[in-house]
Amino acid sequence: MAGKAIIIGGGIMGLSAAYYLQQGGWNVTVIDKTDLADSCSFGNLGMIVPSHFVPLAAPGMVSQGIKWMFNSRSPFYVKPSLSLDLISWGLKFIKSATPKHLEDSAIPLRDINLFSKALYEELAATPGFGFAMEKKGILMYYKTEKVGEEEVHLAEKAQAMGLDVEALDKAALQALEPETKINALGAVHYRCDAHLYPNQLIPQLIAHLKAAGVVFKTGHAVEKIVTQGGKIKKVVTAAGEDEGDVVVMAGGSWLPQLTKMAGVSIPLMPGKGYSFTFEHPEQKLNVPAILCEARVAITPMGGRMRYGGTMEIAPVNDKINIKRVEGIVNGVRDFFPGIQLQVPAEKDIWYGFRPCTPDGLPYIGFSKKISNLVIAGGHAMSGLSLGPATGKLVEELVNGKPASVALEPFSPERFS
Repeated sequence: MAGKAIIIGGGIMGLSAAYYLQQGGWNVTVIDKTDLADSCSFGNLGMIVPSHFVPLAAPGMVSQGIKWMFNSRSPFYVKPSLSLDLISWGLKFIKSATPKHLEDSAIPLRDINLFSKALYEELAATPGFGFAMEKKGILMYYKTEKVGEEEVHLAEKAQAMGLDVEALDKAALQALEPETKINALGAVHYRCDAHLYPNQLIPQLIAHLKAAGVVFKTGHAVEKIVTQGGKIKKVVTAAGEDEGDVVVMAGGSWLPQLTKMAGVSIPLMPGKGYSFTFEHPEQKLNVPAILCEARVAITPMGGRMRYGGTMEIAPVNDKINIKRVEGIVNGVRDFFPGIQLQVPAEKDIWYGFRPCTPDGLPYIGFSKKISNLVIAGGHAMSGLSLGPATGKLVEELVNGKPASVALEPFSPERFS
């Protein structure tokens, strides 16, 4: 039964849901408080990551996080705060960070990432799309024996799960990056991964949707959600009211405030990340990289290099913490002494908020409380990677089709 769908949020989740719902016969309206010129999907590292089958809430992350908490340049930083939401989220995170949760999450995360990668390949072959998707994999660099052991052990697990992955010693690694001096013991090459240029993908998606008749109502935040008889009746903005048969909430880090308007409680905290892009760097990498100890990611995008990282769990704020950016720069210099990276000017630093659930798994599914509400969010660092899969799963849900991947682990109300 197709009808009218209202999507709240115009980032990669909302746009992907709009793409597949429109194809599935729905009349779609996308509402966003911004002009869509700079969603969280724009400044990210463009990685498509079946390799990321370990959730953020993993054993060891709590003790590591406590060590890092007192260092403002560290890769993972929880800003001490008296926010009740943060305290509640933190307690749920600690409870989730168990070996059993790690074990239970691996297959669902692998499956949804592989599904998303296949959908990206389909999208890349669609007329009107060309977003520089490349399937070179991702290299996970390590500098210490201890981290090397952990990464190789993880690679063995990935191989057992059917992923295409290979552990490389320093010589094999240097052969893949002959132009750049490397200061690392080795790397794990996840050949199953891919990357793309988000700054091309997002405008192409918007243009395609507009041409297909999707209505965009931008520049106005949702002010009120009217519910009646266990359903959303109206979505109200300063520009007017919208009624729909189904409402998809894909509001990124603003998801808890939006669901609250409908009487649904969703635990989620924003994790601020930074990135900066150099247009014509003297030294480029061939293969996207994640520097394990530094928790820094680097992606070659055409003639550009984009550097990014850090996870700062704190309420939404618009301050640039230059120490966090220095942490990224120092990490790159440490692994690649030949790359003479400087701290960029503040105007050239991009930041965005990654929506983090307490257990590191996204929310995808119908609300149990509001029958016409679908929640799609909480993808943390894998938002871009999981956009198409989430959009397609939303379409399958609202059209009553069998889901392409098991949705039980992603239940939106699993904490209530």
